[in-house]
Order: sequence, then structure tokens, then C-alpha cells
Amino acid sequence: MEQLELSRIVSIMLGVRDLKASLEFYRDKLGLKVKLEEPQLALLDAGPVTLGLSPGHVRLAPQVNGATEISFQVENVRGVRQALIDRGVAFMNEPRQVTPTEWAAHFRDPDGHLLSIFGLEGKV
Repeated sequence: MEQLELSRIVSIMLGVRDLKASLEFYRDKLGLKVKLEEPQLALLDAGPVTLGLSPGHVRLAPQVNGATEISFQVENVRGVRQALIDRGVAFMNEPRQVTPTEWAAHFRDPDGHLLSIFGLEGKV
């Protein structure tokens, strides 16, 4: 029997209704670099994880069961939050402490996926 070992996540695929709008959000507002762009798929460089945007995934899973959140590691939550607000990103909350040393602030993409920035509090 082969040993099963799942050691790391290499990609996250998000179902999106409007690929162009989602690509503009992740590329232009969040600053992720595009690795691949096709009519029905975009792959973005998110560090060790590839973030995929796919209209096909909306058809595969029209109803989502459970909650999902994608967190982006940053050095300065308050500073990055302000920079994203300046780019037109609307946040759901002020930065709040979520561990003894880390803070988080939440926002949504054009399809309503829950996203956050996570790291040290920092200053604006």
C-alpha cells in the first residue's frame, strides 16, 4: 500500500462570474502577476501558491458549502490596507488582532470571495 502524504497546497482555484473583472481586481488592485491568461482561465503568482480564476468552476460548484477565506501575508496590515483602499478596495472591517502578534483586515473580490491581509499591525 502506497503511503499518502499531502504536504503543501500548490494552487487555489476560484470560480468567477466575470473573468475580465476578476483579473483586473487581482492584477491591478492587489498587484498579483499573471502567469497565464486564456479565454476561460487566468493563473496568478501568489508566492508558493498559484491562484486560478475560472468561470468553469462556477458551473462545477454553483452552491458553496462552508466558508472559505484566502489570506495574503503582509508585513504591515494597516499600511497595506490603506494602499489597497487607495486602489479602490473596500474593506469590511478595521484591522483587528487575531493572534497574540498578528492582525487581519477583510475584504471581498468582485464575486464575493472572502479575502484578508494578515501580518503585523504596522502603522499607516
